[in-house]
Amino acid sequence: MATTFVSVPLKKASEVDLFKPLSKFIGATYPSGESQAEYVRAAEEVNKLRKSAVGRPLDKHDSSLDTLLRYYDQLCAIEPKFPFAENQLCLTFTWKDAFDKGSLFGGSVKLALASLGYEKTCVLFNVGALASQIAAEQNLENDEGLKSAAKYYQLATGVFQHIKDSVLSALNREPTMDISPDTVGTLSLIMLAQAQEVFFLKAAADKMKDAIIARLANQAADYYGDAFKQCQYKENLPKEVLPVLAAKHCMMQANAEYHQSILAKQQKKFGEEIARLQHGTDLVKTIASRYDEYINVKDLSDKISRALTAAKKDNDFIYHDRVPDVKDLEPIGKASLVKSTPVTVPMSQKFTDLFAKMVPLAVQQALSIYNQRRADLVNRMIAQMRESTNLTNGILASLNLPAAIEDISGDSIPQSILEKSSSVIRQGGLQTIDQLIRDLPDLLQRNSEILDESMRILEQEEITDNELKTKFKERWQRTPSNELYKPLRADGANFRNTLNRAVQADKVVRERYAAHSEIIALLCKPEAELNTAIPSGNPTRSLQGSEVVTLLKTLLASLNEVKKERETLENDLKSVEFDMSSKFLTALAQEGAINEEAISVTELDRIYGGHTDKVQKNLKKQEELLANIQTAHEEFSKSTQSNTDANQREEILKKLAAAHDQFVELVANLREGTKFYNGLTEILLKFQTKCSDIVFARKTERDELLKDMQQSMAREPSAPNLATPAYQTAVSINESTSGPTPAPRTVFQPKPQPPARPPPPSVGSTYAPTSYGTVTGTSAPASAPTSAPVSASPALIGGTGMPSQAQGPPYPSYQGYPGYYQMPMPMGYGQFGYGQYNMPYVYQPPGQPPFQSAQQPQQPGYPYPQQQYYQQ
Repeated sequence: MATTFVSVPLKKASEVDLFKPLSKFIGATYPSGESQAEYVRAAEEVNKLRKSAVGRPLDKHDSSLDTLLRYYDQLCAIEPKFPFAENQLCLTFTWKDAFDKGSLFGGSVKLALASLGYEKTCVLFNVGALASQIAAEQNLENDEGLKSAAKYYQLATGVFQHIKDSVLSALNREPTMDISPDTVGTLSLIMLAQAQEVFFLKAAADKMKDAIIARLANQAADYYGDAFKQCQYKENLPKEVLPVLAAKHCMMQANAEYHQSILAKQQKKFGEEIARLQHGTDLVKTIASRYDEYINVKDLSDKISRALTAAKKDNDFIYHDRVPDVKDLEPIGKASLVKSTPVTVPMSQKFTDLFAKMVPLAVQQALSIYNQRRADLVNRMIAQMRESTNLTNGILASLNLPAAIEDISGDSIPQSILEKSSSVIRQGGLQTIDQLIRDLPDLLQRNSEILDESMRILEQEEITDNELKTKFKERWQRTPSNELYKPLRADGANFRNTLNRAVQADKVVRERYAAHSEIIALLCKPEAELNTAIPSGNPTRSLQGSEVVTLLKTLLASLNEVKKERETLENDLKSVEFDMSSKFLTALAQEGAINEEAISVTELDRIYGGHTDKVQKNLKKQEELLANIQTAHEEFSKSTQSNTDANQREEILKKLAAAHDQFVELVANLREGTKFYNGLTEILLKFQTKCSDIVFARKTERDELLKDMQQSMAREPSAPNLATPAYQTAVSINESTSGPTPAPRTVFQPKPQPPARPPPPSVGSTYAPTSYGTVTGTSAPASAPTSAPVSASPALIGGTGMPSQAQGPPYPSYQGYPGYYQMPMPMGYGQFGYGQYNMPYVYQPPGQPPFQSAQQPQQPGYPYPQQQYYQQ
């Protein structure tokens, strides 16, 4: 059964050059290099994509729809990455009303706005319009065509509904009438009704149960009736829409009555069968009399007529069932199978974000400052916990705990000392420290050589440039190398300072190792030798099992739990990860600027607030335990006998306990130093590559400039020019004898006159024959004369014209923020930390003047510069 469907015309856009403003913004915002070139290429691709999507007529095909979808997806992707605003990246988009002057609801013909949201809305409108056109072109005689039509109508429904919900928030002024909430809401309902009709056609083609088909048709009639009610009071309504909607309402009702009559016949309700068929006959007669030029219902009319004749004949001769009034019939149920397709980005399965790697420079700067704030916060908390641990170890060592309460016998090694000795031996003892110390000079030397080579190639190129500048003077027109390399030399100086501070840190570690190596060596000896080296003592044996000893053991056990809890807290602090890019990007897109401090402080408090509370509770608990331990130890000391041997034994046990702590700290410092040097090597290699690349580019530029200068000098005359005699000059002028080709004659075709407008249907009664009128079969185009034959082309709201190109206004340039991109430094917590330019900080030995810079404070007890305590 051929039928007519309403399709929506495309909006027409003026030409806009996206490439120039986008590429200028990229050039002013991002440093030169591969990233900038990649972004410029991406800007060119976006410009090409817009031309393909809105700058040319689109075929009613999947490929054209996918082009529109990919452009819409790309607009959504770049919206948070470029500051589209009138006072920043100013791009003015101009779109015409899809329905033009005689539009669906009238309104302004076109609107120009410097709003990416406006561009997105108009592109999305065209997505729905093209989907409706593609759906109307489907062959509904086969199953594949029915499925495709249903899919596209549901897509159009979802798109128009999305515009209705979002258009006012996307624009800062009143939109044109075609994209106003009222208009797109009506279009969404029309598309929904047509999708429901397609499901009805598929159910009929699949020969489903008549009860199901009747409910599907009745629901479609209901949708068409609602759409008609929304349209009938609008002025300037194209003549196709109202008659088609009215006819479709009646046609779907007639179909519902026909299939419900079959169900009544199966239930032996012959009077109801006749009543429904009579009502269906009245409906198709109304369509034939009022809307026959839009919809042909001859097939449906014949089918109902044959069924009615047979039903009357059987009832007159056999059943004699009473025929009820149509108003007394039980209402037909409704079944909706349609569902609007939601607009979710990306809408195209083939979409690839051309700016996936791009982050605005303002966001990069905000992220850098945020990371520094986070590093300071984490470092401060971890340093506080480590300092507290060192304090605890020092206090316990000075009290000879827990060795004192384990050494009741006075002639055996305390268990805690044995455990410390085993731990040091297991980690390699002095050999581990010696190896780490031997590795440091090699690592330092490697980094120094890389940095020296980087500065050497810059220096060499600068010397060559100065020589050429001296030789050619004003002819040498290019940026001097000494100005160009200032940022690189600044980075090199920072790297050099970093290495110098690291050398000082290495010296502090060696001095500490020399001071404690002898006692660490004693701790590494076998148990028998260690026991011999420890003097014997005669403490009071009566203290075994005493209340004070039990109390000290309990307090020490609690203190160990507190120390273990700190290790867990430190790991938790290092492992916390939160991407602030989305926060900063959103702020940049909404406000045009980033209040980094306000955002960072709020987020850091939210992310680390719980950890901060746990750290403070842990430290407070340790203070209480240490106070109780010191009180209990005083009581314990009063209970022990004091003699020289016991004092000597206690002193050596204290040194052994302290030696273990010194060993652990030295190994940690040296490993942090090794990690720092290795991380710095990667950064210096990148720095060297950057220097090599710029020197190579300068060399290429120098060669080209020299070549041009040589050619220019070769073309300069070595003697005055002499005038050539006239008789030696031969002039040949070939003139065309043919005249200009006349322009083709323009033939104006007379504009076809529209047929007379049908009277508006009455919508008072649902079952009245004059309700709306129905149409089945083929339809005539909107502009066809009254006498023209009926055609099968789909109805197009507001005409069938395709989009054309028009010249848009010029676009102002974007004032960027040029800046130099700093080389990143290695991240991760260690004794090497970072301050300005992500440089590590160094321990300042007493008596030396502090290094004047905006660096973070040095952690107590760590000679190496601090690093961040998390993995970058």
